Amino acid sequence: MGLLAVTTLALAAACDPKDSTAGGQPDFVAAPTDQPIPAPASSEPEPSVAPSPSAVPSPSVKPSPSVKPSPTKKPTTSPAAAVCPQGEHQKAVEQALTTLGGYGTVTVDGKQSAADCAAIKKFQKRFDIRPVNGKAGPLTHSVSQRLVKSKPSNCNAGNALTACIDLTNQTTWIMSGGKVIYGPTVTRTGMAGFTTPSGSYTIHDRQTKNWSTDWDVWLPLWQRIVEGKGFHTTTTYIHNSSIGSHGCVNLLPADSQKYWNTLKTGTAVKIFGRRPGT
Repeated sequence: MGLLAVTTLALAAACDPKDSTAGGQPDFVAAPTDQPIPAPASSEPEPSVAPSPSAVPSPSVKPSPSVKPSPTKKPTTSPAAAVCPQGEHQKAVEQALTTLGGYGTVTVDGKQSAADCAAIKKFQKRFDIRPVNGKAGPLTHSVSQRLVKSKPSNCNAGNALTACIDLTNQTTWIMSGGKVIYGPTVTRTGMAGFTTPSGSYTIHDRQTKNWSTDWDVWLPLWQRIVEGKGFHTTTTYIHNSSIGSHGCVNLLPADSQKYWNTLKTGTAVKIFGRRPGT
């Protein structure tokens, strides 16, 4: 028997706080396949065997024709499509996506299906919920409920172009003519000790890239709202609720770009509610 060897190798913005992750995967060396040791050759010579004469077929007997293999049959049906794992909040998420609309056909029955799976994945991708696996887990459920609970009427926007920020649900949207023209979408505002203030403000001091001297970090697509607080692209994972901004209104990259393209200097901003825990 050969030897078996296995070797294992162990091994915000301004308004966003910085975070980092680290980690690695162990490397593995596969063990070689055991090979049997061949038996030693016999020391005595084997007796020679005279070859038998070649058999000559009888003239009256014809050889049987060769048999051709039958062609392989192709399957008549396609394999079933893979379905995402069912989450503990399946029915609630199905209902929320149906209410929000825009994510495809969803059946509100609490049972996962290929269509539900695709809709949930689309929702997760839109709001950067990780991983995008189609499972109606706690984060997917939380985000969907926050969006459903965001009521445009709470903004008191009137008819003017207005950016609304709901601190309670940590959501934001844009209104014009008394109607929502973008959103709602997710945001992350000031954490405890750096609370984003409620009130009525206007956009001023817009910069595509602002440097924060207070926090030594770039603020992409910066739009100041009040004091040193404003809209900007998040520099950390927006769904990390254990941290928050230093008073700014963090946006996902796509939302930040939309807000930059839509809002102008002098655009009204309405901030209301209170972030939980602040």
